[in-house]
Amino acid sequence: MSPYSSEDLEKLVQAITTSPKYAQITPSLVERIAAEELEKRGDYKNALKAARTRLHQVTGAFLAPDINYAKWQDILKSIPPENTQELQAFCQRVMRLHNSTAERLPYIEQFFETSLADISPVDSVLDLACGLNPLALPWMPLAAGCTYYACDVVLPMLAFLNQFFAASGTQGKAVPCDLSACVPQQKVQLAILLKTLPCLDQLDKSLGPRLLAELNADHILVSYPAKSLGGREKGMRRTYTQQFARLIEGTHFRVREFDFPNEMVFLLSR
Repeated sequence: MSPYSSEDLEKLVQAITTSPKYAQITPSLVERIAAEELEKRGDYKNALKAARTRLHQVTGAFLAPDINYAKWQDILKSIPPENTQELQAFCQRVMRLHNSTAERLPYIEQFFETSLADISPVDSVLDLACGLNPLALPWMPLAAGCTYYACDVVLPMLAFLNQFFAASGTQGKAVPCDLSACVPQQKVQLAILLKTLPCLDQLDKSLGPRLLAELNADHILVSYPAKSLGGREKGMRRTYTQQFARLIEGTHFRVREFDFPNEMVFLLSR
């Protein structure tokens, strides 16, 4: 372990955020990972490489730095609020730009109707590490007046999602949130963690159990990728089935399991 100065940390953070994709991330997460790697590695060069690797593992594989959120915000402004069909088409277009939501599009209606059938209509949602998943709201079995909280670390995306909530008449709010630093405490009927736990595991293996224990939600919808972003299975179903079994061992959740082409889904109920 080697001490480091504030100047060392500032230099490292600046180097990381010269990359457009990492410049989008909430500064607290970048700074914390940079500090941890400086502490472990002791030198700038190795700390920079390690910090970039961890940020990619946590966010990079799902970031789309070429999404022009300002452009999509302008398009959204042009859609009449009453034109639900045009709004749904817009949501599909944008979700295709993000790996995680794009691969769910072919069965998006079935995904939510099936996995949430036993608890619908849902009156409040907390969508954690949400990505563009809030754009799937038109296909979710939500109650009229449902409150939708969303959190992520990508700042321009959160601004875009807040405009989407306003345009769609949703009582929603998207806020920056580093789940490795704090667990949101909103009381909700449903918390959503779609393909999030494997990424958090790269940061800290205690985060998954902590989230399940501390979330103030009646139900938690958890999913794991069944295939790589390249479409290969690579034993992922077996690996994540075992990981999920370890995660809920000793807990008192009632668990329902659903299987989709690219995703393994579990609904946990208290």
